[in-house]
Amino acid sequence: MTASFDVAVVGAGIVGLGAALAAVDRGLSVVVIDRASEPSGASVRNFGHLCFTPQDGLAREFALASREIWLRLAADADVWLRESGTVVLARHPDELAVLTEFARSRGSAPAFAHGAGPARPEVELLGAAQVGALVPVAARSAGGAFLPWDLQVNPRQACTALAAYLAGRGVAFRLRTAVTGVRSGSVTTTRGPVSAGTVIVAVNHDIDQLYPEVAERAGIRRCGLDMLRVDAGLRAPLPAPLLTGWSLLRYGAFASLPTAAALGDRLRGEFPELAALDLNQMYTQLPDGSLIVGDTHYRGASVSPFQNEHAFDALLRLTGELFGVPRPRVLERWQGVYASGMSDFLIERPEPGVHLVAATTGIGMTTGLGLSERVVGGVYGSAISVPPTTALSTPVKGFS
Repeated sequence: MTASFDVAVVGAGIVGLGAALAAVDRGLSVVVIDRASEPSGASVRNFGHLCFTPQDGLAREFALASREIWLRLAADADVWLRESGTVVLARHPDELAVLTEFARSRGSAPAFAHGAGPARPEVELLGAAQVGALVPVAARSAGGAFLPWDLQVNPRQACTALAAYLAGRGVAFRLRTAVTGVRSGSVTTTRGPVSAGTVIVAVNHDIDQLYPEVAERAGIRRCGLDMLRVDAGLRAPLPAPLLTGWSLLRYGAFASLPTAAALGDRLRGEFPELAALDLNQMYTQLPDGSLIVGDTHYRGASVSPFQNEHAFDALLRLTGELFGVPRPRVLERWQGVYASGMSDFLIERPEPGVHLVAATTGIGMTTGLGLSERVVGGVYGSAISVPPTTALSTPVKGFS
């Protein structure tokens, strides 16, 4: 027997769950299908850093839309969230030059819909003493910046809480269920067919398993990351995600600045072994006090599961030097994998009623909810008013 829904979402990562949220907000019947039994992909293997301010172009549009949705989910879906902002540490004058140019470029704040943005500048430059007062770093500082609009979630809790919230609002979940084919109006699965007026395929790098020709045309590859969770024994808590000069080469709004070119030349010249790791040295602190440390980047049609200890040694050494602590005690290490493409996003409609959606760089948690809202809104129009639903959360088997 074929089950019927208005919307079928393939993939239960943050983009897929965001699509389910956008659909149920419009009063539609929704099913989410995922081959896993619990969140285990890119949506849980990240920093939980919602870095809205460093985005540009379309990523900035999706990021600002996502910010409103994350704040709403903190209130309605019991998503753990800190309105933390971000601290960017500058250890060299050229890093401070990038931040100074960035602050000038963001001199006037954009208009947040519904007044959701803080009433303060988007970028606040800091002196060395101010940075030292904010974050417990021992490394010499030339100053830095504070980005007050950024947020932080716990990536291990966010998708679980959102899935439970959606189930409480009537979204059906079919977990441990593989999708073997998608056509206009229907999805073929290992547990039987599903009929749907709209199908949203949000499977990140696995898009090449269902639509290989689209993946090849968009240059989709897998990007592997080396990451750690450590007990660093910091002298004080880390009040916000912490970025470094390496981060200024990774995010679009920083990297596009003229001053970033000179910074990149210096870092690659002074630290070729770190540049070879394609490093983003950054940190977030989880509610239990442990630090997420990372990360490196390597790409291919597939990524080897065998991680080189050299990368972890570098991350631990840098962490000890930055915070002035002995080698941190490793609690966990893991490999992240996400889609990497020729642009920041994959948004395609291969046939009527079928939409392929992915963040094809490492900003899915930051932009995914806004991306999904845009795609679903393009099909069904503006969302209906959302009723208060804080009492509706019920466990989803495999997500509780």
